[in-house]
Amino acid sequence: MKLEQIVGYIDGSIICGNIEGKDIEKGFCSDLMSDVLTIDTDKVILITGMANMQTIRTSEMADIHTIIMARNKKATPEMIQLACDSDITLIETPFSAFRICGILYSRGLKPVY
Repeated sequence: MKLEQIVGYIDGSIICGNIEGKDIEKGFCSDLMSDVLTIDTDKVILITGMANMQTIRTSEMADIHTIIMARNKKATPEMIQLACDSDITLIETPFSAFRICGILYSRGLKPVY
């Protein structure tokens, strides 16, 4: 699934990063960053309600390059800077994590587990 499509499906706003041409194959939803560290796959998108530096640092360690922040969570300037420096795309949306997962799953995005 193209990242451009995902942003459209969830009424998302790109805060940092380039979405053109990026393919996403799987999705993972968690607010528990220790669970995020267990992911070992490529082309995955993280859906979370966590909006803090730990989210960016964990994604960097897990080699996740795209984060959707649910429930109108806003990235701080420090988060945006770290994400940009780490080549991580940040997307904000008003939708709940549950709604995002349902939308993306119904359109063919596969789960990690």
